[in-house]
Amino acid sequence: MTTMTDSSVREFKMPDVGEGLTEAEILKWYVQPGDTVTDGQVVCEVETAKAAVELPIPYDGVVRELHFPEGTTVDVGTSIIAVAVGDGAAAAAEPVQEAVAEEPKPEGRQPVLVGYGVSTSSTKRRPRKGAQAPAAAQAPSAAIQAELNGHGPAAPAASAAPAAPVTGERPLAKPPVRKLAKDLGVDLATVVPSGPDGIITREDVHAAVSATTPAAEPEAAPAAVAPAPSPTAAPASYDTTRETRVPVKGVRKATAAAMVGSAFTAPHVTEFVTVDVTRTMKLVEELKQDKEYTGLRVNPLLLIAKALLVAIKRNPDINASWDEAAQEIVVKHYVNLGIAAATPRGLIVPNIKDAHAQTLPQLAGSLGELVSTAREGKTSPAAMQGGTVTITNVGVFGVDTGTPILNPGESAILAVGAIKLQPWVHKGKVKPRQVTTLALSFDHRLVDGELGSKVLADVAAVLEQPKRLISWA
Repeated sequence: MTTMTDSSVREFKMPDVGEGLTEAEILKWYVQPGDTVTDGQVVCEVETAKAAVELPIPYDGVVRELHFPEGTTVDVGTSIIAVAVGDGAAAAAEPVQEAVAEEPKPEGRQPVLVGYGVSTSSTKRRPRKGAQAPAAAQAPSAAIQAELNGHGPAAPAASAAPAAPVTGERPLAKPPVRKLAKDLGVDLATVVPSGPDGIITREDVHAAVSATTPAAEPEAAPAAVAPAPSPTAAPASYDTTRETRVPVKGVRKATAAAMVGSAFTAPHVTEFVTVDVTRTMKLVEELKQDKEYTGLRVNPLLLIAKALLVAIKRNPDINASWDEAAQEIVVKHYVNLGIAAATPRGLIVPNIKDAHAQTLPQLAGSLGELVSTAREGKTSPAAMQGGTVTITNVGVFGVDTGTPILNPGESAILAVGAIKLQPWVHKGKVKPRQVTTLALSFDHRLVDGELGSKVLADVAAVLEQPKRLISWA
Protein backbone atom coordinates (compact mmCIF):
# COMPACT_ATOMS: atom_id res chain seq x y z
CA MET A 1 0.00 0.00 0.00
CA THR A 2 1.78 3.14 -1.23
CA THR A 3 0.86 6.69 -2.08
CA MET A 4 2.73 9.42 -3.96
CA THR A 5 3.09 12.67 -2.00
CA ASP A 6 5.18 14.41 -4.68
CA SER A 7 7.26 13.48 -7.69
CA SER A 8 10.07 11.89 -5.66
CA VAL A 9 8.59 10.60 -2.36
CA ARG A 10 6.43 7.56 -1.77
CA GLU A 11 4.51 6.81 1.42
CA PHE A 12 4.25 3.15 2.46
CA LYS A 13 1.12 2.42 4.47
CA MET A 14 0.48 -0.17 7.15
CA PRO A 15 -1.03 -3.02 5.07
CA ASP A 16 -4.15 -5.01 5.82
CA VAL A 17 -3.60 -8.78 6.10
CA GLY A 18 -7.16 -9.37 4.98
CA GLU A 19 -8.14 -11.02 8.29
CA GLY A 20 -10.37 -8.25 9.64
CA LEU A 21 -7.56 -6.72 11.73
CA THR A 22 -7.50 -2.95 12.11
CA GLU A 23 -4.13 -2.23 13.70
CA ALA A 24 -0.60 -3.50 14.22
CA GLU A 25 2.30 -2.65 16.51
CA ILE A 26 5.70 -1.76 15.05
CA LEU A 27 8.08 -4.11 16.85
CA LYS A 28 11.34 -3.22 15.12
CA TRP A 29 12.70 -1.00 12.37
CA TYR A 30 15.42 -2.52 10.21
CA VAL A 31 16.21 0.78 8.45
CA GLN A 32 16.84 4.39 9.45
CA PRO A 33 16.50 7.73 7.62
CA GLY A 34 19.19 7.98 4.96
CA ASP A 35 19.42 4.22 4.37
CA THR A 36 19.11 2.94 0.82
CA VAL A 37 16.41 0.32 0.31
CA THR A 38 15.74 -2.00 -2.60
CA ASP A 39 12.60 -3.58 -3.98
CA GLY A 40 11.55 -6.43 -1.66
CA GLN A 41 13.82 -5.48 1.26
CA VAL A 42 12.32 -6.00 4.72
CA VAL A 43 12.08 -2.63 6.46
CA CYS A 44 10.27 -3.49 9.68
CA GLU A 45 8.57 -6.17 11.77
CA VAL A 46 5.02 -5.63 13.01
CA GLU A 47 2.79 -7.59 15.34
CA THR A 48 -0.91 -7.92 14.78
CA ALA A 49 -3.34 -9.53 17.19
CA LYS A 50 -2.51 -12.87 15.59
CA ALA A 51 1.13 -12.98 14.51
CA ALA A 52 4.41 -11.15 13.95
CA VAL A 53 5.06 -10.29 10.29
CA GLU A 54 8.00 -8.74 8.42
CA LEU A 55 7.06 -6.04 5.90
CA PRO A 56 9.07 -5.55 2.68
CA ILE A 57 9.19 -2.29 0.73
CA PRO A 58 7.96 -2.64 -2.87
CA TYR A 59 10.37 -0.20 -4.57
CA ASP A 60 13.93 1.19 -4.61
CA GLY A 61 14.87 4.45 -2.94
CA VAL A 62 16.27 6.21 0.11
CA VAL A 63 14.47 6.33 3.48
CA ARG A 64 13.42 9.92 4.15
CA GLU A 65 11.42 9.49 7.37
CA LEU A 66 10.09 6.89 9.82
CA HIS A 67 6.71 8.22 10.90
CA PHE A 68 6.41 6.13 14.09
CA PRO A 69 8.91 4.80 16.65
CA GLU A 70 9.15 1.17 17.71
CA GLY A 71 6.41 0.08 20.08
CA THR A 72 3.74 2.27 18.46
CA THR A 73 0.39 0.75 17.51
CA VAL A 74 -0.67 2.03 14.10
CA ASP A 75 -4.02 1.76 12.32
CA VAL A 76 -4.16 -0.12 9.02
CA GLY A 77 -3.90 2.31 6.11
CA THR A 78 -1.70 4.82 7.96
CA SER A 79 1.61 5.80 6.35
CA ILE A 80 4.54 4.47 8.36
CA ILE A 81 7.59 5.29 6.23
CA ALA A 82 8.49 7.83 3.53
CA VAL A 83 10.92 6.79 0.79
CA ALA A 84 12.52 9.13 -1.73
CA VAL A 85 12.74 7.46 -5.11
CA GLY A 86 15.14 8.35 -7.94
CA ASP A 87 14.19 10.62 -10.83
CA GLY A 88 14.14 7.66 -13.19
CA ALA A 89 11.95 5.62 -10.88
CA ALA A 90 9.59 8.57 -10.36
CA ALA A 91 9.33 9.18 -14.10
CA ALA A 92 8.61 5.52 -14.71
CA ALA A 93 5.99 5.50 -11.99
CA GLU A 94 3.94 8.37 -13.49
CA PRO A 95 2.50 6.38 -16.43
CA VAL A 96 1.58 3.62 -14.03
CA GLN A 97 -0.33 6.03 -11.80
CA GLU A 98 -2.16 7.49 -14.83
CA ALA A 99 -3.03 4.02 -16.09
CA VAL A 100 -4.52 3.10 -12.74
CA ALA A 101 -6.66 6.24 -12.79
CA GLU A 102 -7.99 5.39 -16.24
CA GLU A 103 -8.45 1.62 -15.94
CA PRO A 104 -9.60 -0.67 -13.11
CA LYS A 105 -6.89 -3.15 -14.10
CA PRO A 106 -3.79 -2.70 -11.85
CA GLU A 107 -0.51 -1.94 -13.61
CA GLY A 108 3.03 -2.46 -12.34
CA ARG A 109 3.89 -4.07 -9.01
CA GLN A 110 1.18 -4.09 -6.38
CA PRO A 111 2.34 -4.00 -2.70
CA VAL A 112 0.72 -6.46 -0.30
CA LEU A 113 1.33 -7.61 3.28
CA VAL A 114 4.32 -9.82 2.60
CA GLY A 115 6.12 -9.21 -0.68
CA TYR A 116 4.44 -7.52 -3.64
CA GLY A 117 2.36 -8.24 -6.66
CA VAL A 118 3.81 -9.53 -9.90
CA SER A 119 4.97 -7.06 -12.54
CA THR A 120 3.14 -6.83 -15.85
CA SER A 121 4.62 -9.31 -18.24
CA SER A 122 5.29 -8.54 -21.88
CA THR A 123 5.00 -12.22 -22.74
CA LYS A 124 1.78 -13.04 -24.57
CA ARG A 125 -0.14 -15.92 -23.04
CA ARG A 126 -2.30 -18.23 -25.16
CA PRO A 127 -5.92 -16.92 -25.05
CA ARG A 128 -8.19 -18.97 -22.81
CA LYS A 129 -11.17 -20.71 -24.28
CA GLY A 130 -14.36 -18.75 -23.83
CA ALA A 131 -12.49 -15.54 -22.89
CA GLN A 132 -13.33 -13.72 -26.14
CA ALA A 133 -16.32 -11.39 -26.05
CA PRO A 134 -17.43 -8.30 -28.01
CA ALA A 135 -15.97 -5.05 -26.70
CA ALA A 136 -19.43 -3.66 -26.07
CA ALA A 137 -20.31 -6.64 -23.87
CA GLN A 138 -17.01 -6.46 -21.97
CA ALA A 139 -17.25 -2.78 -21.02
CA PRO A 140 -19.99 -3.23 -18.37
CA SER A 141 -18.08 -6.13 -16.80
CA ALA A 142 -15.36 -3.73 -15.63
CA ALA A 143 -17.67 -2.11 -13.08
CA ILE A 144 -19.02 -5.47 -11.96
CA GLN A 145 -15.53 -6.92 -11.57
CA ALA A 146 -14.27 -3.90 -9.61
CA GLU A 147 -17.14 -4.23 -7.15
CA LEU A 148 -16.62 -7.99 -6.77
CA ASN A 149 -12.94 -7.42 -6.02
CA GLY A 150 -13.80 -4.82 -3.40
CA HIS A 151 -12.40 -1.83 -5.34
CA GLY A 152 -15.67 0.07 -5.58
CA PRO A 153 -17.30 1.21 -8.84
CA ALA A 154 -14.82 1.25 -11.69
CA ALA A 155 -14.25 4.12 -14.11
CA PRO A 156 -15.24 3.48 -17.74
CA ALA A 157 -12.46 1.52 -19.36
CA ALA A 158 -11.01 2.48 -22.72
CA SER A 159 -9.90 -1.07 -23.43
CA ALA A 160 -11.38 -4.50 -22.84
CA ALA A 161 -11.83 -5.49 -19.19
CA PRO A 162 -9.96 -8.49 -17.74
CA ALA A 163 -11.56 -11.83 -18.39
CA ALA A 164 -13.71 -13.39 -15.69
CA PRO A 165 -12.96 -16.92 -14.49
CA VAL A 166 -14.10 -19.66 -16.84
CA THR A 167 -16.08 -22.43 -15.20
CA GLY A 168 -14.41 -25.83 -15.39
CA GLU A 169 -10.91 -24.48 -16.08
CA ARG A 170 -8.04 -24.15 -13.65
CA PRO A 171 -7.73 -20.48 -12.59
CA LEU A 172 -4.59 -18.74 -13.84
CA ALA A 173 -2.30 -17.62 -11.03
CA LYS A 174 1.42 -17.71 -10.30
CA PRO A 175 2.76 -20.03 -7.55
CA PRO A 176 3.22 -17.26 -4.90
CA VAL A 177 -0.37 -16.16 -5.45
CA ARG A 178 -1.63 -19.75 -5.16
CA LYS A 179 0.26 -20.15 -1.87
CA LEU A 180 -1.21 -16.88 -0.57
CA ALA A 181 -4.71 -18.04 -1.47
CA LYS A 182 -4.14 -21.38 0.26
CA ASP A 183 -2.84 -19.69 3.43
CA LEU A 184 -5.84 -17.35 3.54
CA GLY A 185 -8.34 -20.10 2.72
CA VAL A 186 -9.45 -18.58 -0.58
CA ASP A 187 -10.76 -20.73 -3.44
CA LEU A 188 -9.16 -19.30 -6.58
CA ALA A 189 -12.11 -20.50 -8.64
CA THR A 190 -14.27 -17.88 -6.88
CA VAL A 191 -11.88 -14.97 -7.47
CA VAL A 192 -12.43 -12.57 -10.36
CA PRO A 193 -9.03 -11.88 -12.00
CA SER A 194 -7.83 -8.38 -12.81
CA GLY A 195 -4.42 -9.23 -14.25
CA PRO A 196 -3.54 -9.46 -17.92
CA ASP A 197 -4.96 -12.45 -19.80
CA GLY A 198 -7.21 -13.33 -16.84
CA ILE A 199 -4.36 -13.88 -14.32
CA ILE A 200 -5.31 -13.66 -10.64
CA THR A 201 -3.08 -11.27 -8.68
CA ARG A 202 -2.31 -10.91 -4.99
CA GLU A 203 -4.61 -7.89 -4.86
CA ASP A 204 -7.48 -10.00 -6.17
CA VAL A 205 -6.93 -12.60 -3.41
CA HIS A 206 -6.84 -9.97 -0.66
CA ALA A 207 -9.91 -8.30 -2.13
CA ALA A 208 -11.77 -11.63 -2.10
CA VAL A 209 -10.94 -12.07 1.60
CA SER A 210 -11.95 -8.50 2.41
CA ALA A 211 -15.30 -9.04 0.69
CA THR A 212 -16.14 -11.72 3.30
CA THR A 213 -15.37 -9.43 6.26
CA PRO A 214 -17.34 -6.39 7.44
CA ALA A 215 -16.35 -3.26 5.57
CA ALA A 216 -13.95 -1.04 7.45
CA GLU A 217 -14.91 2.47 8.40
CA PRO A 218 -13.65 5.13 5.97
CA GLU A 219 -10.17 6.26 6.86
CA ALA A 220 -10.28 9.53 8.72
CA ALA A 221 -7.99 12.36 7.71
CA PRO A 222 -4.99 12.57 10.03
CA ALA A 223 -5.04 15.43 12.46
CA ALA A 224 -2.42 18.09 11.79
CA VAL A 225 -1.42 18.54 15.41
CA ALA A 226 -2.42 16.47 18.42
CA PRO A 227 -4.16 18.58 21.07
CA ALA A 228 -1.95 19.41 24.02
CA PRO A 229 -3.02 17.88 27.34
CA SER A 230 -4.79 20.20 29.69
CA PRO A 231 -2.44 21.51 32.39
CA THR A 232 -5.11 20.77 34.99
CA ALA A 233 -5.52 17.10 33.95
CA ALA A 234 -2.76 15.36 35.89
CA PRO A 235 -2.23 11.64 35.10
CA ALA A 236 -2.96 9.09 37.79
CA SER A 237 0.16 8.52 39.89
CA TYR A 238 1.52 5.25 41.22
CA ASP A 239 4.67 4.01 42.86
CA THR A 240 6.91 2.73 40.06
CA THR A 241 9.10 0.92 42.58
CA ARG A 242 6.13 -1.15 43.77
CA GLU A 243 4.08 -1.49 40.58
CA THR A 244 4.73 -2.12 36.90
CA ARG A 245 2.15 -1.24 34.28
CA VAL A 246 2.21 -3.23 31.04
CA PRO A 247 0.22 -1.92 28.05
CA VAL A 248 -2.43 -4.36 26.82
CA LYS A 249 -1.85 -4.87 23.10
CA GLY A 250 -1.07 -7.41 20.41
CA VAL A 251 -1.71 -11.06 21.22
CA ARG A 252 -2.59 -10.31 24.85
CA LYS A 253 -5.25 -7.80 23.82
CA ALA A 254 -6.77 -10.22 21.30
CA THR A 255 -6.70 -13.10 23.80
CA ALA A 256 -8.40 -11.01 26.49
CA ALA A 257 -11.18 -9.94 24.14
CA ALA A 258 -11.69 -13.50 22.89
CA MET A 259 -11.84 -15.01 26.37
CA VAL A 260 -14.28 -12.41 27.69
CA GLY A 261 -16.46 -12.88 24.63
CA SER A 262 -16.41 -16.67 24.99
CA ALA A 263 -16.99 -16.77 28.74
CA PHE A 264 -20.00 -14.45 28.59
CA THR A 265 -21.50 -15.83 25.37
CA ALA A 266 -21.26 -19.62 25.59
CA PRO A 267 -22.63 -21.31 28.75
CA HIS A 268 -19.66 -23.42 29.85
CA VAL A 269 -19.90 -26.82 31.49
CA THR A 270 -16.77 -28.70 32.59
CA GLU A 271 -16.54 -32.41 33.41
CA PHE A 272 -13.58 -34.30 34.85
CA VAL A 273 -12.25 -37.84 34.78
CA THR A 274 -9.13 -39.41 36.30
CA VAL A 275 -7.63 -42.22 34.26
CA ASP A 276 -4.80 -44.78 34.42
CA VAL A 277 -2.56 -44.02 31.39
CA THR A 278 0.21 -46.52 32.18
CA ARG A 279 -0.35 -48.47 28.96
CA THR A 280 -0.36 -45.26 26.94
CA MET A 281 2.99 -44.24 28.44
CA LYS A 282 4.43 -47.64 27.54
CA LEU A 283 3.18 -47.25 23.98
CA VAL A 284 4.86 -43.82 23.76
CA GLU A 285 8.20 -45.38 24.67
CA GLU A 286 7.70 -48.14 22.09
CA LEU A 287 6.86 -45.66 19.34
CA LYS A 288 10.03 -43.69 20.10
CA GLN A 289 12.00 -46.79 19.15
CA ASP A 290 10.01 -47.38 15.96
CA LYS A 291 11.95 -46.47 12.81
CA GLU A 292 8.80 -45.04 11.24
CA TYR A 293 8.81 -42.30 13.89
CA THR A 294 12.50 -41.39 13.59
CA GLY A 295 12.86 -37.62 13.73
CA LEU A 296 9.23 -37.12 14.74
CA ARG A 297 7.90 -35.64 17.97
CA VAL A 298 6.50 -38.59 19.96
CA ASN A 299 5.05 -37.78 23.39
CA PRO A 300 1.84 -38.37 25.39
CA LEU A 301 0.17 -35.38 23.68
CA LEU A 302 0.33 -37.25 20.36
CA LEU A 303 -1.72 -40.16 21.66
CA ILE A 304 -4.07 -37.86 23.58
CA ALA A 305 -4.74 -35.95 20.35
CA LYS A 306 -5.40 -39.19 18.52
CA ALA A 307 -7.70 -40.36 21.31
CA LEU A 308 -9.73 -37.14 21.03
CA LEU A 309 -10.00 -37.57 17.26
CA VAL A 310 -11.30 -41.12 17.74
CA ALA A 311 -13.83 -39.85 20.32
CA ILE A 312 -15.04 -37.19 17.88
CA LYS A 313 -15.44 -39.81 15.17
CA ARG A 314 -17.66 -41.82 17.52
CA ASN A 315 -19.57 -38.70 18.63
CA PRO A 316 -19.51 -36.31 15.64
CA ASP A 317 -22.07 -33.86 17.06
CA ILE A 318 -19.42 -32.57 19.49
CA ASN A 319 -17.54 -31.09 16.51
CA ALA A 320 -19.89 -28.18 15.88
CA SER A 321 -20.43 -24.46 16.35
CA TRP A 322 -23.33 -22.19 17.22
CA ASP A 323 -24.54 -19.71 14.59
CA GLU A 324 -26.38 -17.06 16.59
CA ALA A 325 -27.44 -14.99 13.57
CA ALA A 326 -28.98 -17.92 11.70
CA GLN A 327 -30.06 -19.74 14.86
CA GLU A 328 -28.43 -22.92 13.58
CA ILE A 329 -25.98 -25.53 14.85
CA VAL A 330 -23.21 -26.04 12.30
CA VAL A 331 -21.85 -29.59 12.46
CA LYS A 332 -18.34 -29.80 10.94
CA HIS A 333 -17.44 -32.87 8.90
CA TYR A 334 -13.75 -32.16 9.37
CA VAL A 335 -11.57 -31.61 12.44
CA ASN A 336 -9.13 -28.70 12.63
CA LEU A 337 -7.44 -29.62 15.89
CA GLY A 338 -6.25 -26.61 17.90
CA ILE A 339 -3.28 -26.87 20.26
CA ALA A 340 -2.94 -24.09 22.85
CA ALA A 341 0.67 -22.88 22.85
CA ALA A 342 2.36 -20.47 25.25
CA THR A 343 4.73 -18.10 23.43
CA PRO A 344 6.79 -15.07 24.56
CA ARG A 345 4.06 -12.86 23.05
CA GLY A 346 1.21 -14.68 24.81
CA LEU A 347 -1.13 -17.61 24.33
CA ILE A 348 -2.01 -18.60 20.77
CA VAL A 349 -4.06 -21.51 19.42
CA PRO A 350 -2.86 -22.64 15.99
CA ASN A 351 -4.64 -25.65 14.56
CA ILE A 352 -3.84 -28.71 12.46
CA LYS A 353 -6.01 -28.61 9.37
CA ASP A 354 -7.97 -31.82 8.64
CA ALA A 355 -6.35 -33.65 11.56
CA HIS A 356 -9.04 -36.34 11.35
CA ALA A 357 -7.59 -37.55 8.03
CA GLN A 358 -3.99 -37.88 9.25
CA THR A 359 -2.23 -41.10 10.23
CA LEU A 360 -0.40 -41.24 13.55
CA PRO A 361 3.01 -40.49 11.97
CA GLN A 362 1.50 -37.61 9.99
CA LEU A 363 -0.12 -36.25 13.13
CA ALA A 364 3.24 -36.46 14.93
CA GLY A 365 4.85 -34.43 12.15
CA SER A 366 2.09 -31.82 12.22
CA LEU A 367 2.32 -31.43 15.99
CA GLY A 368 6.08 -31.02 15.85
CA GLU A 369 5.86 -28.37 13.13
CA LEU A 370 3.06 -26.52 14.94
CA VAL A 371 4.97 -26.35 18.23
CA SER A 372 8.31 -25.31 16.71
CA THR A 373 6.69 -22.63 14.53
CA ALA A 374 4.82 -21.22 17.55
CA ARG A 375 7.97 -21.08 19.69
CA GLU A 376 9.79 -19.18 16.94
CA GLY A 377 6.92 -16.69 16.73
CA LYS A 378 6.34 -17.51 13.05
CA THR A 379 2.77 -18.82 13.27
CA SER A 380 0.73 -17.35 10.42
CA PRO A 381 -2.74 -15.83 10.93
CA ALA A 382 -4.21 -18.51 8.66
CA ALA A 383 -2.89 -21.24 11.00
CA MET A 384 -4.96 -19.78 13.84
CA GLN A 385 -8.25 -19.66 11.96
CA GLY A 386 -10.93 -22.27 11.43
CA GLY A 387 -10.31 -24.43 14.51
CA THR A 388 -13.12 -26.79 15.53
CA VAL A 389 -11.90 -28.27 18.84
CA THR A 390 -8.87 -27.60 21.05
CA ILE A 391 -6.46 -29.32 23.46
CA THR A 392 -4.65 -27.42 26.20
CA ASN A 393 -1.87 -29.29 28.02
CA VAL A 394 -1.63 -27.67 31.45
CA GLY A 395 0.13 -30.77 32.74
CA VAL A 396 3.48 -29.48 31.46
CA PHE A 397 3.37 -26.97 34.32
CA GLY A 398 2.75 -29.67 36.94
CA VAL A 399 -0.94 -28.76 37.24
CA ASP A 400 -3.47 -31.55 37.84
CA THR A 401 -6.13 -29.99 35.57
CA GLY A 402 -8.27 -26.90 35.12
CA THR A 403 -11.54 -25.54 33.75
CA PRO A 404 -10.52 -24.26 30.30
CA ILE A 405 -12.45 -21.54 28.47
CA LEU A 406 -13.65 -22.38 24.97
CA ASN A 407 -11.82 -20.96 21.99
CA PRO A 408 -14.39 -18.65 20.29
CA GLY A 409 -16.40 -20.45 17.62
CA GLU A 410 -15.69 -23.92 19.03
CA SER A 411 -17.87 -26.19 21.15
CA ALA A 412 -15.30 -28.14 23.18
CA ILE A 413 -11.81 -27.91 24.69
CA LEU A 414 -9.91 -30.71 26.44
CA ALA A 415 -7.49 -29.90 29.29
CA VAL A 416 -4.81 -32.49 30.08
CA GLY A 417 -3.30 -32.55 33.55
CA ALA A 418 0.10 -33.72 34.76
CA ILE A 419 0.82 -37.45 34.48
CA LYS A 420 1.97 -38.67 37.90
CA LEU A 421 2.84 -41.94 39.57
CA GLN A 422 0.01 -42.60 42.03
CA PRO A 423 -1.42 -45.55 44.01
CA TRP A 424 -4.14 -47.17 41.89
CA VAL A 425 -6.25 -50.28 42.20
CA HIS A 426 -5.14 -52.50 39.31
CA LYS A 427 -6.41 -56.07 38.98
CA GLY A 428 -7.62 -56.05 42.56
CA LYS A 429 -4.36 -54.78 44.05
CA VAL A 430 -3.06 -51.33 44.91
CA LYS A 431 -0.10 -50.61 42.66
CA PRO A 432 1.80 -47.53 41.53
CA ARG A 433 0.39 -46.47 38.15
CA GLN A 434 0.74 -43.50 35.77
CA VAL A 435 -2.40 -41.42 36.32
CA THR A 436 -3.74 -38.15 34.91
CA THR A 437 -6.91 -36.06 35.12
CA LEU A 438 -8.76 -34.84 32.03
CA ALA A 439 -11.22 -31.95 31.93
CA LEU A 440 -13.62 -31.29 29.05
CA SER A 441 -15.36 -27.91 28.79
CA PHE A 442 -18.19 -27.64 26.29
CA ASP A 443 -20.83 -25.20 25.07
CA HIS A 444 -24.07 -26.28 26.74
CA ARG A 445 -26.17 -24.60 24.05
CA LEU A 446 -25.36 -27.36 21.58
CA VAL A 447 -23.68 -30.06 23.70
CA ASP A 448 -25.78 -31.64 26.41
CA GLY A 449 -24.42 -33.55 29.39
CA GLU A 450 -24.83 -36.96 27.75
CA LEU A 451 -22.85 -36.06 24.64
CA GLY A 452 -20.10 -34.31 26.60
CA SER A 453 -19.82 -37.26 28.99
CA LYS A 454 -19.58 -39.77 26.14
CA VAL A 455 -16.76 -37.86 24.48
CA LEU A 456 -14.77 -37.55 27.70
CA ALA A 457 -15.36 -41.21 28.59
CA ASP A 458 -14.19 -42.31 25.12
CA VAL A 459 -10.98 -40.30 25.40
CA ALA A 460 -10.29 -41.84 28.80
CA ALA A 461 -11.06 -45.34 27.52
CA VAL A 462 -8.58 -45.01 24.65
CA LEU A 463 -5.83 -43.73 26.96
CA GLU A 464 -6.48 -46.57 29.41
CA GLN A 465 -6.48 -49.19 26.61
CA PRO A 466 -4.56 -47.77 23.58
CA LYS A 467 -5.52 -50.83 21.52
CA ARG A 468 -8.88 -49.10 21.09
CA LEU A 469 -7.08 -46.79 18.65
CA ILE A 470 -7.28 -49.79 16.32
CA SER A 471 -10.61 -51.32 17.27
CA TRP A 472 -12.46 -47.97 17.28
CA ALA A 473 -10.67 -46.34 14.34
